Amino acid sequence: MQRIRLRYTKRGRLRFTSHRDFQRAFERALRRAEVPMAYSAGFTPHPKVSYANAAPTGTGSEAEYLEIALTEPRDPGTLRELLDESLPDGLDITDAVEARTSGLADRLTASVWELRLDGVGAEEAGRAVAAFLAADTVEVQRRTKNGMRTFDARAAVAGLEAASAPDDRPGQGPCAILRLVVRHVTPAVRPDDVLSGLRAVADLAPPVPAAVTRLAQGLFDEESGTVTDPLAPDREAVTAAPPKAAEHAAATQGAGSAQG
Repeated sequence: MQRIRLRYTKRGRLRFTSHRDFQRAFERALRRAEVPMAYSAGFTPHPKVSYANAAPTGTGSEAEYLEIALTEPRDPGTLRELLDESLPDGLDITDAVEARTSGLADRLTASVWELRLDGVGAEEAGRAVAAFLAADTVEVQRRTKNGMRTFDARAAVAGLEAASAPDDRPGQGPCAILRLVVRHVTPAVRPDDVLSGLRAVADLAPPVPAAVTRLAQGLFDEESGTVTDPLAPDREAVTAAPPKAAEHAAATQGAGSAQG
């Protein structure tokens, strides 16, 4: 059984698709692309697809990950192209590697987010960011299925900075861009929780909802403060391993020499 790991996006209007909507669209794409999927056992078999840490509905993402299991080997690059063609624009498969290591989910320990705050100036956003980072704790509330829950949004934030939006952006008026690096903890701290924290410590209240996009997720490097590519270990393992064709040729040549 071959396992393939895929990176995909949620762009434009498709940021509003729920995780269940994406699951349905992806399973249709698997059928259209005639992918030889492995299926679970039991009364209602389903394709073996493992999703990892999906972004909340309403947020865009450049870095969502999943893993599929195949009954027959396929070239990851070719498979990526077939699946990408079978999905609607905005749900794009951007990378594919053969799984050569374990624990993809364990390598998703942090995310990098971009928050676009229309109607907020960079200086105002910068002051709010400074107040947030200076606080020891920033308590926020979120409604869960068990009612309102209070938790600290500050401890999970590994980095937060404000900047002005590019000059060539569409629209008029001030616009600040926040770049947020947040560790994946329990309970999860989401970008909207950080926005609630900025409102609590600095009364920062954008006049329109923030446009939120996940730029990356992976292992958090404490020294550099960056988030690394979670598929890199699989690519490195493929590079380090001898090609299958070379292994077969070497074995055949060795057998011929022995017979001679």
